[in-house]
Amino acid sequence: MSSIADNIGSVTRRIQKATLQAGREPNSVSLLAVSKTRSADELREAVAAGQLAFGENYLQEALDKIAALADLADIEWHFIGPIQSNKTRQIASAFSWVHSVDRLKVARRLSEQRETGLPPLNICLQVNINNEESKSGCQPDELPELVSEIGQLPGLNLRGLMAIPDPEQGESDLRASFRSLANTLKKLRQEYPEAGPLDTLSMGMSGDLEMAVAEGATWVRIGTAVFGARAYKS
Repeated sequence: MSSIADNIGSVTRRIQKATLQAGREPNSVSLLAVSKTRSADELREAVAAGQLAFGENYLQEALDKIAALADLADIEWHFIGPIQSNKTRQIASAFSWVHSVDRLKVARRLSEQRETGLPPLNICLQVNINNEESKSGCQPDELPELVSEIGQLPGLNLRGLMAIPDPEQGESDLRASFRSLANTLKKLRQEYPEAGPLDTLSMGMSGDLEMAVAEGATWVRIGTAVFGARAYKS
């Protein structure tokens, strides 16, 4: 069975190959290891292999791991799960990135609750790119107002967009979803240059990272290919 270190090496090579094939700059795509349900010891193994960015979906589980790994100062914590309004204070304090902001109320709370001694909180807006009822995320037509408003909030650095396309789509439709998100970000960057860098596309997972990189992903969120299949309780 492959070790976490072996898996990270394999995923990194996939990212590098996809980046080269897409004609993009080396190191323009970063690996976000999705570590929900994984133990602190597994994360330590990943850190020892050079992986420092981790994506967490569940706040309390994440806070427990952040505390357990507090001796590892270089870890960068990303919150990628749905955000409840009553959890924003802890998210604003504990994370460097939040990929899953989908409404102005949440962004305002994160802005108000980000401690002044911390760097600005990097924000991505989650887009429900395929209009799925079961998925979180704003609608694409809501983005101009959100970008305009959130770009003015103190304590936040509006970096870009995140999406989780419908995995049941065929390959051509999935590629079209990635391309649509990339084109949307490009348009927003042109129309709202004062809103923030708008330089980030968080998209692509273990099964489709090559396609996401080809269409412009800058973060790929990889869980299974890094940590192996999850063992679910019966």
